[in-house]
Amino acid sequence: MMTRPAQGHLAMLAFSALVAGSFSLGSLVANEIAPAALNTMRFFIAGAALGAVVFATGGIPRKALRAPWRYLVLGGLFAFYFVMMFEGLKTANPVSTSAVFTLNPLMSAIFGWLILRQVTTPRMALALAIGAAGALWVVFRADLDRLLAFEVGQGELIFFVGSIAHALYTPMVRLLNRGESAFVFSFCTVAAGFLMVSIWGWRDILVTDWLALPWLVWFTILYVAIAASALTFLLLQFAALRLPSAKVLAYTYLTPSWVLLWELGLGHGIPPALVICGVGLTIMALVLLLKDEERVPLRV
Repeated sequence: MMTRPAQGHLAMLAFSALVAGSFSLGSLVANEIAPAALNTMRFFIAGAALGAVVFATGGIPRKALRAPWRYLVLGGLFAFYFVMMFEGLKTANPVSTSAVFTLNPLMSAIFGWLILRQVTTPRMALALAIGAAGALWVVFRADLDRLLAFEVGQGELIFFVGSIAHALYTPMVRLLNRGESAFVFSFCTVAAGFLMVSIWGWRDILVTDWLALPWLVWFTILYVAIAASALTFLLLQFAALRLPSAKVLAYTYLTPSWVLLWELGLGHGIPPALVICGVGLTIMALVLLLKDEERVPLRV
């Protein structure tokens, strides 16, 4: 029988593969629809999908509705992240944006210590540092002059701000979950996210000509709603209850590699070899974190 940590790792492997598609597809439609409007629709569809499962399997128990502010906090964090992601993709390319995403484990480890006092071992710290170095190498496009001048693209900077919210989400799940099932907790979080982003972007929602949107926009909305929202919410919630925060998001180090495959599949080519070296560093970071599997103390 698969152990709980192994289940968490398998969930995050699927998570990284599904998330990668949202970067490549998102970059194709980011300028076709307002980010708030797109994400309102994605939260609505994701919530409907999760809600169908929840109510088909017994509904929401009364105890899950205690302290509903928890869902507003978590839903607000994810709503902010997703809107910033599509704002960033208006100008940033998907590979560099996904590289920014790989900074999440480092930020999550920091939040994990601040909130849960989860301890990071020396090997984990080394892995996080290598992964961060690889991410920065990709973000600055293997250009030392740009790195030394800290010339960060506006899109990457916008997405980084959103990624802070995503990194905070992982330890907050462990802190705020009170025994609810992954489906119920994820549904309530998505429903709260829908409410938050609807309030935030009501003007964009009203002015969007939904019937005139290109088919690619609707395909992207469906993809990010089902594959990159409903499923990844569930997978992240599932894994966050089985692994330390830094390890949960360690699999984000695979995201640039998946994005490279998506870009190849879409016929967009791949970055120069020097930039891909940075992606290699993120994979090295993942390997180091997995090797540290049995020696990471978890203190809550």
